[in-house]
Amino acid sequence: MTLPDHPIETPPRAPSPVHRFGTLAVHAGSPHDPATGAVIESISLSTTFAQTGVGKPIGEYEYSRSSNPNRDNFEKAVAALEHAKYALAFSSGSATTAIILQSLAAGSHVISVSDVYGGTHRYFTQVAKAHGVKVTFTPEIEVDIREHITPDTKLVWIETPSNPTLRLVDIRAVATQAHEHGIMVVVDNTFLSPYVQNPLDLGADIVVHSVTKYINGHSDVVMGVAAFNSDAMKERLGFLQNAIGAIPSAFDSWLAHRGLKTLHLRAKEATINATTVAKALEASPHVIAVNYPGLDSHPHRAIARKQHRNGMGGGMLSFRIKGGAAAAERFCQTTNIFVLAESLGGVESLVEVPSSMTHAGIPKESREAVGVFDDLVRISCGIEDAEDLKADVLQALERAVVWPKISNGLNGLAHG
Repeated sequence: MTLPDHPIETPPRAPSPVHRFGTLAVHAGSPHDPATGAVIESISLSTTFAQTGVGKPIGEYEYSRSSNPNRDNFEKAVAALEHAKYALAFSSGSATTAIILQSLAAGSHVISVSDVYGGTHRYFTQVAKAHGVKVTFTPEIEVDIREHITPDTKLVWIETPSNPTLRLVDIRAVATQAHEHGIMVVVDNTFLSPYVQNPLDLGADIVVHSVTKYINGHSDVVMGVAAFNSDAMKERLGFLQNAIGAIPSAFDSWLAHRGLKTLHLRAKEATINATTVAKALEASPHVIAVNYPGLDSHPHRAIARKQHRNGMGGGMLSFRIKGGAAAAERFCQTTNIFVLAESLGGVESLVEVPSSMTHAGIPKESREAVGVFDDLVRISCGIEDAEDLKADVLQALERAVVWPKISNGLNGLAHG
């Protein structure tokens, strides 16, 4: 079919910062208190602010759903780290997804990569269609995006790396094709954080994060954020942020901002740890395959070198274990340092089985079509010592794969 010619230009990026990442992480959005000189901002718990006259607030704040000092400062910090003009914080990563989809008119069409976070898949398939937004999933978005574009297509949704198979997408290639047709591109950057990847620099229109993960980094805040450069988008998404009210608390904003200040240190250590663990898994006879963008064996390693800071792989990886679902479950229950739990990106290392946990809501056929088999284990490497994590993984593999064989053999002898 012939598509209408309505290309859009990639919004100009924010001015290049004077300082580098670590300096921005510590200082962006962190003014000293003018009254006390405090170098760390206070927590502004007030829900309302006094006015000198009707409609004349003393400062820039009126009501904390609309804006709050802690939320504002956190948003400024994220915008600086993502090279964005604006950032808006929300009550969760899922709320961020919902607000962006809610900004589309009824009848809109979205193209998404197939292997997305289970919560995103749930929203796209069960909630978005209730307000008239249709989503098409594709496993090879760079290859076949044009096949799925219709006059109603308004948005392309990318996760790179994808959750939990760590597939990468060439953001620039997709953005170039989408923008030819006037379609915006959203990139979920949760798995890498702004330290490892900056999607806006690669042509994306919006970058989103579950702040719960790497940005906060301490497993004590549920929160989300979107960053972008468009003035019109700021007006639209800012209106919805206030009108829908899915906003984070002042305390959560303060905690997330506190966590953000050490993001570069944590992201580096998580990458070192994940690289060590991935190499150990790849060398193990008990493992079928390892998904980690930091390995030369990764099919999209060239994209990682192009898009990620110094070609870093990040702190997330997954692998298929020999012995099926039972072995995957045993592995998760026999680690000593890795905690069996959902979520990721915290200072502590976590392990889970996506097919039964984070992605259980996705139909089995859909899961397996993108590589999420019952024997797939997902690992989030924290900032512990790399050698301790490696040793823990190797002993858990032995207990999950080898010990059951020995036990079965002994049982066979006993009954022989």
